[in-house]
Amino acid sequence: MKQLGQYAAPRHVVAHLSDPHLIGGGALHHGAVDNDAHLRLALDRLAAVSPAPRALVLTGDLADRAEPEAYATLRSIVEPAAAAMGAVVVWTMGNHDERAPFARGLLDSDDDGPQDRVHEVDGLRIVALDTSVPGHHHGDLTPGQLAWLADVLATPAEHGTLLAMHHPPLPLPMLRAAELVELHDQQALAEVITGTDVRGILAGHLHLSTWSTFAGVPVSVASATCYTSDPAPVDRFVSGVDAHQAFTMVHAYDDRLVHTLVPLERGTEVSHLGSDVAEALEGVPLEQARELASSKTSRSDS
Repeated sequence: MKQLGQYAAPRHVVAHLSDPHLIGGGALHHGAVDNDAHLRLALDRLAAVSPAPRALVLTGDLADRAEPEAYATLRSIVEPAAAAMGAVVVWTMGNHDERAPFARGLLDSDDDGPQDRVHEVDGLRIVALDTSVPGHHHGDLTPGQLAWLADVLATPAEHGTLLAMHHPPLPLPMLRAAELVELHDQQALAEVITGTDVRGILAGHLHLSTWSTFAGVPVSVASATCYTSDPAPVDRFVSGVDAHQAFTMVHAYDDRLVHTLVPLERGTEVSHLGSDVAEALEGVPLEQARELASSKTSRSDS
């Protein structure tokens, strides 16, 4: 594929999805939302992304009630799609998940302790951190988990590390209700990752997309695939809506990450260039292609 701009192709491509909240038997969430259908739609959209991701990271609340049937459905939807893309799947615990059924249903494991895992994808390390607290909806990391993470990060990965976690370590100005169930003692995590090769944190929990930094590291929160939080509700402290679902593409370059929000629903197309244009560009000198795209006298219109 010809390089059209100043940057070479990304070294790694990761798809970040969150909060599918699957329910056993395919019941409608809140009596209105088809969570299974939304997740399938997300993966259908993802199948059209090129280049395809090498990792699918799902940051928690995978099952709404931690039902074994819901985890089985999740695997049946996600794993074939990931295999078709050639991607590994990174499962991450959320506050709606429960450790024992999560471990049995998704990891074929009888371990009912914290579900922390390390994945290596072409030299990029992805660490799934279990921020869940049994019996509660807020997040936390135990001293043992932080010590484990410090030990993992003591050896840098070839292309750095991404942390995948459910509860985002950032302020929540557009969803103040979530402050009541935020990640506790965030400073302890900051002390562990400062000065390490952690280059990004992927999180969920909020049911909306937002970005910030934490301990000098970029944080990206993916929207939910089930339903989303309206960040500007009228006469509501919290408002969940069956709209604006999305996932996030993460492109890792040598010196930065680029995050791109992909809505599940395609909008009404009002203009287009066909895929044949991309094919034609391969045979056109780069300076000619740039002039055709940039000149106001050409028929291109952006």
